[in-house]
Amino acid sequence: MTIIPSITAQIDEKTIFKIISKNFSKLAPSYYNLMSSWLIRAYKVYNDIDKYIITIYLINKDLIVFRKNGLIVDYDTFYKDRSIEIDKINISDISKDLEIPKESIRRKILELEKKGVIKKIGKKIFVNRSGLYTSQARDTLKEISYLLHEFNKLLNNEKLGEQTFKIEEISSSIKNNFSFCWYHFYKFLFIFTNRWRKQVKDLETFCIGILVMLNASQSKNFKEKNFNLKTYQKKIMGSDKRGMNAMSLSEITGIPRPTVVRKLKYLIDNDFLSINQKKLVTVNIQGKTLKRSSDIQDKNIESLSNFIHRVFNQIKIINSNNVK
Repeated sequence: MTIIPSITAQIDEKTIFKIISKNFSKLAPSYYNLMSSWLIRAYKVYNDIDKYIITIYLINKDLIVFRKNGLIVDYDTFYKDRSIEIDKINISDISKDLEIPKESIRRKILELEKKGVIKKIGKKIFVNRSGLYTSQARDTLKEISYLLHEFNKLLNNEKLGEQTFKIEEISSSIKNNFSFCWYHFYKFLFIFTNRWRKQVKDLETFCIGILVMLNASQSKNFKEKNFNLKTYQKKIMGSDKRGMNAMSLSEITGIPRPTVVRKLKYLIDNDFLSINQKKLVTVNIQGKTLKRSSDIQDKNIESLSNFIHRVFNQIKIINSNNVK
């Protein structure tokens, strides 16, 4: 198995944040692709993103146990012939951690039980293999590996790295350190989704909005620009001359078109998106909404920096002889 070579210096979390903030336009397409693709896949499992997040919240209990006991479980072992036993399902804890009302959690747990994702056998509770399989990280692992690869190139540009590692090398190391890396990814993911759910009412609405943002970030003219985080947040507004329509958004996300239309209206009415005469929507956050959204974006980039810092050190993409 390929061993990733080491780099001479450990990069601390604050430095990672500064690098991302300074070069945000270069990382934005892979960042937005990771998050929008994850949300789309999550929706397609149960037609309900929160229901999927509850499932991985329960699966994450295993990752927490591994973390507390200093155990590293690789990718293949984690997904091999197993279901996950949960001590108990505490509705209050799930509601508090995911910032979803208790009644919604209770209803969605019951629906997951009816689907057979969660099973009660005597006093024991299991997330069965179907729930584990649907959470399997194949595509997300590829997208995270690509994001880290792009970040690795930024390190080199800043003369803080000696080598750009192949995506396959990064993916292999994440697989070898899977339980640790995925614990930190889920930690980032729960924080990220909690913030945006609160801002735009529900994650299906946010899924549509971030897909429009991704479309803007992948515009050829905009991709060629070199913007820092603050400038990017301003310049991308209204920059997309192509736009997207409700039908395309529905086909990509799997969300029914009437629901997409309703959620687009919410995003337009609340100054997240704008619509032109051709009925194409583009990202154009305005006024107080722009200030709130920028604040959330800043916090999420801090959380992303923490995730990258933890994962890079663990998989030894960055390996310092001077770790304090």
